Amino acid sequence: MAGVEQIKVGADEADMRLDRWFKLHYPGLGFGQLQKLLRSGQIRVDGGRVKSDSRVQPGQMVRVPPLNVDQKLSGAPLTVRTIKAQGDGDVLSRMMLYEDEKVFVFNKPSGLAVQGGSGVTRSVDSMLEAFRNRKGEKPRLVHRLDRDTSGVLVVARTRLAAMRLAESFRLRDTQKIYWSLVKGIPRQREGTISSWLVKEPTDDGDRMRVARHGEKGADHAVSHYRVIEHAGQKLTWLEMQPHTGRTHQLRVHALEIDCPIIGDPKYFPQDPNWDFPGGMQKRLHLHARRIIIPHPEKGTIDVTAPLPPHMVQSWNLLGFEEGAGDER
Repeated sequence: MAGVEQIKVGADEADMRLDRWFKLHYPGLGFGQLQKLLRSGQIRVDGGRVKSDSRVQPGQMVRVPPLNVDQKLSGAPLTVRTIKAQGDGDVLSRMMLYEDEKVFVFNKPSGLAVQGGSGVTRSVDSMLEAFRNRKGEKPRLVHRLDRDTSGVLVVARTRLAAMRLAESFRLRDTQKIYWSLVKGIPRQREGTISSWLVKEPTDDGDRMRVARHGEKGADHAVSHYRVIEHAGQKLTWLEMQPHTGRTHQLRVHALEIDCPIIGDPKYFPQDPNWDFPGGMQKRLHLHARRIIIPHPEKGTIDVTAPLPPHMVQSWNLLGFEEGAGDER
């Protein structure tokens, strides 16, 4: 039959539901049309009949008849610009790093808010409506990332999973590893930053500042850091691990060691003697690289998120090898 395609399932699509695989590759294909094609046997996997909830595995071949619908965008990295034309389910599917019956883990793009708020028209939380299950249960956020921070975001699929994951965050049984690009070089290659932070309103939204112990509203914040690599004396690739989870904690702590994060609109001080590096995008260079957290039922979830496009661009410019940061 002319126009029939055989598409190989990719390594990053392991255990993906077939209906979600089609939603990812053919966002214009309606659910009813997909069901009709499955029932008639026009869609097959490795030559066999399948259902919409069948799981695909890397290397399998999906038989796709002529559909007369648009295929997915040309594989362009997800950014706030590229996701505007896509449906919520499509965007979340492309963001997905890990999935099981209890948990989703997404790679959130920089610039996408986790929750709604003033001036926010689209957020991860609102998009999760597309992933309600048959019982009508919507997946639940269990932690947050700043809007301009990219990377690993854990979402619970059930109420009980949300309770257990939230408890892991509260008890600090979770290891969170962030990568940042900062100005200058820390005086020590490894260290711990411990201070009290207090939130204060400004014309540009809430801002955190270092406070005195005992100051009203102040919370203790602890972060660990290590230098991975540096480019001359101007820029450093820094790994940061927050022990506590205060608002803007890593951004304030980077400033506290006189190494503010590149592109930070709130905490990067104005310095007429310092020029922003040419060839880099003036965006926050902070990425939630990896999370290790107890699974709500058994075992451990350990997920790593690739860098966002603007940080890949900076890493290439500086000659940093992404894999080198994961070596200890």
